[in-house]
Amino acid sequence: MPGPLLETLGGTRGARVPLWLMRQAGRYLPEYRDLRARKGGFLALAYDSEAACEITLQPIRRFGFDGAILFSDILIVPHAMGQHLEFLAGEGPRLSPRLLDAALSSLVPDRSRYEPIYRTVRLCRAELGNETTMLGFAGSPWTVATYMIAGEGSRDQHDARALAYRDPAAMTAILDAIADETIDYLSGQIDAGAEAVQLFDSWAGSLAPDEFARWVIAPNARIVAALKARYPALPIIGFPKGAGEKLPAYARETGVDAVGVDETLDPAWIDANLPAGMPVQGNVDPLLLLAGTPALEQRADVILRAFAGRPHVFNLGHGIDRRTPIAHVERLIAAVRNWKG
Repeated sequence: MPGPLLETLGGTRGARVPLWLMRQAGRYLPEYRDLRARKGGFLALAYDSEAACEITLQPIRRFGFDGAILFSDILIVPHAMGQHLEFLAGEGPRLSPRLLDAALSSLVPDRSRYEPIYRTVRLCRAELGNETTMLGFAGSPWTVATYMIAGEGSRDQHDARALAYRDPAAMTAILDAIADETIDYLSGQIDAGAEAVQLFDSWAGSLAPDEFARWVIAPNARIVAALKARYPALPIIGFPKGAGEKLPAYARETGVDAVGVDETLDPAWIDANLPAGMPVQGNVDPLLLLAGTPALEQRADVILRAFAGRPHVFNLGHGIDRRTPIAHVERLIAAVRNWKG
């Protein structure tokens, strides 16, 4: 029997709403901080399969979430494609050479970098019960490209957006290469035991409608079609953060089985505009969870009621903030688990 999360992603609304949180494995947990202090930096942890599996399982042991999301990072793909990757304390990730300065063809791939990730999935799947779904993930091509081009994150993704306007053929080549790499990378995760996968497009919201269709919808559709050809029954969640009114087109045209939604969208609007019966995931504001006011339970109730007529996976509108108190997470879980409709 599939667990409640896998059942919901397959299009069936079960007896209860399944729950997991983006970035549920990470710095808000004292057990994670203890392990990181002993093991080293973030990238070292991601490539240490035993440590990464332990981190993946920590929130399952503590909270009993319905999904275990692989502990890793979306920048594993550009690292395997040949860019140097490092995480600088207080500054975030850095990739070099930037694709502003170097040709994609100049990179020397090292796909052995995927092997520790696959091993993490295998170790976790062996530890999880059947009721808990093992979730793999990758970054969507647009979001990954913004880092590869600029060499770091930015508030408005100006380098990637300017390149897309200035040289759309070059942008197409970059996105196609990332998409092809992502298809194989996710296939490796699935073969290792991932039962569903999520495509994170954290910077999708920076694009105008025509660019969104070209640089977000089309590459994601390419990935989904290839994965569906290989794994017809495997659920794929698409999360185009900031998509706004472009979300229904994304849901219809990418072929994803479920969509994640951020906190900026009205859940009643989402329910009215998404395809009937399509599973939806989200959308509590992570900062509301951090604040922990009584509005947290009230918002959970609003979201649960809005999506009561379709398959719904309860989640945040983006990743949990590292400063979030454990007690606030416990309150949110209780609100979802005890909800009677």
